[in-house]
Amino acid sequence: MQEDRLSEWFVPKFGSRNFRLSIGILFLPYTGMVVSFAIWGSLSVEFSLDRLVSISLLYFFAIGISAHCLDAIGSKEKPWGEISHSKLWSTAIIFLIISFSIGLYYAFLDSWLLFPIGIAEGFFLFAYNLELFRGKFHNNVSFAISWGVLPVFAGAVIQSNSITVETIMFSTIAGIASYFLIVTSRKYKQQKKEKVNQKIYYKNELILKIISFVVIFSTIFFFMLRYL
Repeated sequence: MQEDRLSEWFVPKFGSRNFRLSIGILFLPYTGMVVSFAIWGSLSVEFSLDRLVSISLLYFFAIGISAHCLDAIGSKEKPWGEISHSKLWSTAIIFLIISFSIGLYYAFLDSWLLFPIGIAEGFFLFAYNLELFRGKFHNNVSFAISWGVLPVFAGAVIQSNSITVETIMFSTIAGIASYFLIVTSRKYKQQKKEKVNQKIYYKNELILKIISFVVIFSTIFFFMLRYL
């Protein structure tokens, strides 16, 4: 059985164990998807580059770092081996404070709709990753909402404090993509644990790569069309 996830495809094959673990725990392809969804939201309305960068950093800090640190704490299987809970908690809290500071700045400035979105995201961040309420919210639908739908809404709201029809369309696509990602990811992890035929779990690994990279590179292309 796999003891940790250092053999995952998104973990560097070079460097020290601590370096590889530090990069791996960020789940960069999946974090890149969430940041991309926030960018989708910004691009669905009239946008300014500084706010687009701000919402991207907010989600990178909140989801890429804080949420994944909390996930390592809350996971019963210890996917990254034994890591100091004090270090994970301190890292999670520090970057959560930074991300919420960014959100609060724009919420008080002129984007008050960030308040309910931030409350919802904060709830899912703790309830999903720490498996609170007996894991009731640690499910595929919660993942799709918190990592797919809400980032698109936040990206639009930080720009215009509004949600357009185009925003809703993008959020629907983001939610569906996130749902398929988490369903496939769960199958993939289970198959690796059970050491099934490599061709079977490599197929799901390929699906994960395709979903994440299509989202990320389509975002880059879409941004270039809108901004350049």
